[in-house]
Amino acid sequence: MSKKFRPSNLGESKIISKIVSSKEYERRKSINAVGERPEELSNHIAMKLVENDLVETTNKNSLEEQITHCLEKLIHADDFDVDYQIAPYRNLVSNPNIVSIYVTSFVIEKLINHKDTIDVFGSDEEIYSCIHKQVQKFLSK
Repeated sequence: MSKKFRPSNLGESKIISKIVSSKEYERRKSINAVGERPEELSNHIAMKLVENDLVETTNKNSLEEQITHCLEKLIHADDFDVDYQIAPYRNLVSNPNIVSIYVTSFVIEKLINHKDTIDVFGSDEEIYSCIHKQVQKFLSK
């Protein structure tokens, strides 16, 4: 039988509050780290997307500029705008990184319509995985 959550139970409320606080802390930490050097991260992401044949483009520099613009938008966006952008992809993986899922959403929904983009290949999971590997490397520095 499942246990029912009762907000009046102080212990459960404290635990849930700590979980929410830690998730929010990780979210802010990731976004702030990207804010220091968005061009470097966008270069790595663009290069890997092209190398892994997930994005076909006529101009790699334009792809990098578009991803830089996406990251800068993320840095300055409020929480509602970020949540709205990632909503269709929130369940793509169990515990998504905010930067990775936001850039994945951008690649799938917006980058495909850019004039220099020929096509975007691969599944949503493959695109997320490629981007997430680069974000993890960047954040671990």
